[in-house]
Amino acid sequence: MNELESDQIPSEKLSIKKVLVTWLPLVASWTLMSLEIPVVNAIIARLSNPETNLAAYGGFVYPIALTIEAPIIMLLAGSTALSRDWQSYRRLRKITIWMGGGLSLLHLVIALTPLFDFIANVILRVPPALVEPGRSAFLMLTPWTFSIAYRRFQQGAMIRFGHSRAVGETTFIRLITVSIVLAVGITTKALPGAVLAGLAQGLGVTSEAIYAGIRIRKIIPEMKTAPKPEKQLTINRFIVFYAPLALTSTLWLLWQPIMSGSLSRMPDPIESLAIWSVVTGLLFMFRSPGVAFNEAVVALLEEPKSFTMLKKFARIGSFVSIGIAILFVATPLSSLWFTYGANIQALDVPIARNTMILGLPLAFLSFYISFYQGIIVDREKTGPVAEAVAVFLATISILLLIGVITNIAKGVYFAAVAYSAAHLTQTLWLMMRSRKQRRVLAGG
Repeated sequence: MNELESDQIPSEKLSIKKVLVTWLPLVASWTLMSLEIPVVNAIIARLSNPETNLAAYGGFVYPIALTIEAPIIMLLAGSTALSRDWQSYRRLRKITIWMGGGLSLLHLVIALTPLFDFIANVILRVPPALVEPGRSAFLMLTPWTFSIAYRRFQQGAMIRFGHSRAVGETTFIRLITVSIVLAVGITTKALPGAVLAGLAQGLGVTSEAIYAGIRIRKIIPEMKTAPKPEKQLTINRFIVFYAPLALTSTLWLLWQPIMSGSLSRMPDPIESLAIWSVVTGLLFMFRSPGVAFNEAVVALLEEPKSFTMLKKFARIGSFVSIGIAILFVATPLSSLWFTYGANIQALDVPIARNTMILGLPLAFLSFYISFYQGIIVDREKTGPVAEAVAVFLATISILLLIGVITNIAKGVYFAAVAYSAAHLTQTLWLMMRSRKQRRVLAGG
């Protein structure tokens, strides 16, 4: 490119090796985390009343917990972008503790008051058989939001200072804790599946947060000697930067209770909620490499002439991910997993496989969502990210409403189509809104 050739100061291009060194530990972390839901679902499926407990936890309780957690979801990207020195880190830590603590208190209030019944019976209108198993499971998830907030903040600082591998370590601690609790639970059979799942994930994220707090101590000396950025982090700057991201994650996670409420109003609600719980766990696993790319883009865009390499990486990654996903559904692997891994009923296996096929575009789109979104976040102009999620939410809401009104197909099929279409419109919006930044980066 002529612009590149005319650079007065020679600089080395970002190498594929450096992208991989930054990205692979994040992929390992996200992949380990994505394994959690399929494993939890497999255990629930092997305890008493599996369909009811799968529907209660994955189709009802977990979406509510994620919605409460939503404002702190983007702390990983926020911390990666803003934890540039010791002062910034300390200020972000204080903000994180207040945000996470307040949202966890809200979670507890909902669990212990009639608010839970109002959400379950009036807003979501879930089948009555799911309410009581869901209430106990939801209470077990009380530590969820604070722990997620704290470890995301710490992981962002790890990525910023070049310690991506430490992110995988924290996730490994979480998965080990969850596995131990699930192993004890399936051995003793002392708790219903939904309650066991809530306990396992609640303890898992708590152990992960504790380890992240210990692990970051090795990096603190680097923060203390890091040069101060030109713009110091102030509360006002954080609000301007993070408010659109918080709105983004809140809007994005609203699709989960909207999905639960819609499936509860379509044909075969318990069956659809149970199958959707299993399929979304798998879809999340196939999306994980693309999701992990977001923080890699934010961390590496400051490297000289990085844009072209990151764009190429997004293209290659998207095709590899969709190829692996297609291989899974086009071979007996999917039927084997749904039959023996997820342990769902034989009659539901074809339904789960068809639902998975309808959700395949996510494996391709996730890389481009992260690529465009990372460019926008790096420039601290985060409004378009929130706009894209509003487009996502509008798309999924309209299509689910059509499904509820027409009742012409199983709810789980409408769910997969709406989910894929919403990710497509989100990608297109981010592509359009990042166009100016991409032109600047391509010329740099």
